[in-house]
Formats: sequence, structure tokens, C-alpha cells
Amino acid sequence: MKKEKYTGPFRNRRKGQPKEEQEEQKAPQEERSDMRLNKYLAHSGVSSRRKADEIIKEGRVTVNGQIVLEMGHRVEPEKDEIKLDGKVITPIKEYVYLLMNKPYNVISTVSDERGRRTVLDIAREHTTKRVYPVGRLDRNTTGLLLLTNDGDLAQKMAHPSYEVTKIYRITLDKPVEEEHVEAIRNTLELEDGPAPVDKIEYVLDSDGRSLNVELHIGRNRIVRRLFEHFGYEVKRLDRRKYGMLTKKGLRPGHCRPLRADELAILKHLT
Repeated sequence: MKKEKYTGPFRNRRKGQPKEEQEEQKAPQEERSDMRLNKYLAHSGVSSRRKADEIIKEGRVTVNGQIVLEMGHRVEPEKDEIKLDGKVITPIKEYVYLLMNKPYNVISTVSDERGRRTVLDIAREHTTKRVYPVGRLDRNTTGLLLLTNDGDLAQKMAHPSYEVTKIYRITLDKPVEEEHVEAIRNTLELEDGPAPVDKIEYVLDSDGRSLNVELHIGRNRIVRRLFEHFGYEVKRLDRRKYGMLTKKGLRPGHCRPLRADELAILKHLT
């Protein structure tokens, strides 16, 4: 019997799997008392593993008083003293998973030097735990954003190898020509390489100005750039679906905890 092609919210999720995960999975199954430093930072709610690598490179982390710059450095959580910016950090025992419907004019960063409102300002209304966004949305892009202190899940959701499907609704300044839609459907070549989309279709009763775009790549401003390539001006961009998560019942500027079934699916698929 011919095997059907998988078309769910996670595509080819093991293709190009991060090297360190492959190495860990190949390791003997006996319990190890040590772990990679970037994983320790992720487990402490500091950031995702990818962001933790940047923090380590910046020389902000010390182990037993010594600055460590090697991302693969292994630590003994029960024995070593690990500090970030001079403060001791310890693994989190309780993880938080928040789904946000990000409103317009809000920054998807932990802090902003110019004092603009960030997604963490909204998250603080729902939790006292330190969380951070998985990936990002531009200031003027609205829609679904996941925030958590679970570094492992954040790493997997954001890493290109897991190909998490996203659905956006984009509204332009004028009707989009069919030939441009077809060009996007057939994969545009942008300045940073090909930009494949999984599906693109007009929104009914939108005079050809609004389209739904489904894709799994996560490059910077990728959806906007697809249409700016042809000279369109983006009036509105909204992420309506992230993996299997939707905005149903979630008002702009609000958060809700992930349900147990949603979290179970995310952890299973990643």
C-alpha cells in the first residue's frame, strides 16, 4: 500500500535535525549527571538553546567562577555553580506555556531600549514566571505567538528542521495579480534564497487584496517580502495558525495557557 504524504502542522520534523540532538540520541541510554551548558540555560528559563549559544559566546556565563565560551561545554547541575551576568541560575521545576494573540504595535522581544510595549508586558498580566517568545512577529504583525520558559520546546518549535506550519492572512494596498500569486506558488527566488510556500489562496469577498498564505519556513519578514517583491504595500499581516494552535476565542492582546491536549501534541510532534 502506498504511504500517504504527511500534510499536518509539522513537516519532515526529523529532517536536518539539530546535530547536538542527534548526538544525544545516539548516546547510551543510562542516566547522565551532566548536560550541555546551553541546555542548562534553556532548562533554567533563560532562553531557547539557540539563543543560549549567543549568550555563551558573549561571555556572560561563568561556571565555578570561570567564563565559558564553548557552547558544548558540559556541566554538573548538582555540583557546578552556573551564573549569568553574575547571578546564579538554576533549572526551572515548573514550565509555563502561554498562547498570545499579539496585537498591533507591540514588540516581540524581552525588552525594548526605547520603552515600547513588548509581548512580555502582556504576558506579565497572566504569569509571574519569566517567559520569552518562541520566534518573533514584527511590531506591525498581529496574531499567534507562543511564550514559554521551556527552552527545549522553544528550540524545537523555532528550529527550521522541525518545519512548523504557519498560516497568515495578508492584506495588500491593491488587488494581487494572478500571475504574481502563481509565481509565489511556484517558489520565488528572493535575495536570501528560494522561498517555498505550501499553499496560497485568495480570501473570498476581499476584492483580491487579501490572501491566506501557508508555509513552514521561518525566515525574517518572509511573508511580507514575497509581496514586496512585486511592489505591493502590506496593509495588514496576521498569523492565524501556528502548528495546530489557532486564535479561536483568543482576543487581541490576550493570552491563555496551553491546554493539556495541545501541549501533549506539541511535545509528541517535536
